[in-house]
Amino acid sequence: MAFSTDAFSRRQLLWGGASIAAALALPGCSSGGGTDTPKGSAGGGDPWKQFTGTTINFISENTSPSAAIAANLAPFEQLTGITVKVQQMELDKVVEKCKLDFSSGTAQNHVIYADPYQILAPMADGLADLRPLLDSGNYPGVEGGLDDFISTQLQATGTFIDDKKVFALPYDAPTMIMHYRRDLFEKYGDRARADLGFDPTPSDAMTWQQYLAVARWFNQNARKDVKYGIGAQAKQHDSLQCDFSNVLWAFGGDYFEKGQSLGLRGSDDPGAVTVGSAAGVAAATFYRELLSAAHPSSTTWDWTGLADAFVAGEIAMCPNWHEFAAGEEKAFPGKVGYALLPKGPSRRAHIFGGTGIGINANAKGDELGAAWLFVNWATSPQTQLMSLGSKVGGGTPTRTSVYGLPEVKAEEGRSPSKFPNIRTAQTVLKAWQPENIGLRPKVSQWVELDTIIFTELSKMLTQNADPAATMAAIQQQMQKAMQ
Repeated sequence: MAFSTDAFSRRQLLWGGASIAAALALPGCSSGGGTDTPKGSAGGGDPWKQFTGTTINFISENTSPSAAIAANLAPFEQLTGITVKVQQMELDKVVEKCKLDFSSGTAQNHVIYADPYQILAPMADGLADLRPLLDSGNYPGVEGGLDDFISTQLQATGTFIDDKKVFALPYDAPTMIMHYRRDLFEKYGDRARADLGFDPTPSDAMTWQQYLAVARWFNQNARKDVKYGIGAQAKQHDSLQCDFSNVLWAFGGDYFEKGQSLGLRGSDDPGAVTVGSAAGVAAATFYRELLSAAHPSSTTWDWTGLADAFVAGEIAMCPNWHEFAAGEEKAFPGKVGYALLPKGPSRRAHIFGGTGIGINANAKGDELGAAWLFVNWATSPQTQLMSLGSKVGGGTPTRTSVYGLPEVKAEEGRSPSKFPNIRTAQTVLKAWQPENIGLRPKVSQWVELDTIIFTELSKMLTQNADPAATMAAIQQQMQKAMQ
């Protein structure tokens, strides 16, 4: 079924889960989950128009999907009569505003960009449980139901501890994959294969040790076309933790005893800290060796700096968030390839950086109802298709159905493409599989733990600290933070 990006179809949105549980909620009452399910008085019986005249605020990190939605609010406002004011800012500012808003007892911001680690886990009590709204017969159903969302993303971005509650619906899905200059590998591939004894082109078969060998080969043999074989986002910043985590998990390490399960539902009891294990030390030792072969500016780059270097032609390949594909396709149309990250001794892992959008638990009455209609619309297949092709942004669908649309599938192999991020589709769909996804521990202390991790790793890279000592320091400080 093709979705229209010009107008939002009431019939399509009314099809969904509303009929399944319509009897569970009385108009204007809670359906038993704690969140009210208000019914508006406007609209003459049209469920999309019942909150006409209401104004709500949506606060978000500066992201491509939010830029696209902010530029294309007219369809929602025409559909509902609701005015939406979008504020976009750095994530740390979103976090501070949410802390103030949640503690105030009022809702200055109604719809929340609920980062799983900095907002959802530490401030879950400030977010409304969406289950009663999902089940209520007062509203149009979520098209396709929750099953249309990619399962690992729904759990990672929408739940915390109690899997019966849903605090957010998947909204964006940045994931680290390999980006590489296909034109350079076509030019140098045969020579590199002859010298190295394996296919140097990034693929499902590549290991981290092979990735390092290819990096060194490019450094020595391809300088007239590219400065360095690889780059990294190894600045003393969250980006360094993200980059290293891919290697840590691939080598069989993790931050806590309960491992990857913590990234799905989260926990207030993650088990013992395990980052200082033998696998953790092996990962750190390899990561330091890897950075010795990387572009020397890597320790000054976050993910944006790395993406800029790739677009500038300074590196041949790198792990980075897949949503940078849009800029890469403009710089090198038809010349960029995407692949899964290399395998380690244990597995391959791709850190998932997605976020859901939820509702301030302080929102009441018409503002609560209007916020829910917006969350429904903003995460719908039609809106995700619009965002995918937006000229001002462009996210990646969190809905399985969008990837199956003929107009979307037709763009996967085109470059330039009107949906540039969809060029990564076949790779990220594999990366999101349970055996390949990389999930940080969803614990309320994560912001503090993150800082510990990237601070000590930065010392290892820039001050030549010993990898074993580095991991021991991270282990000790994490244990203290969890007390």
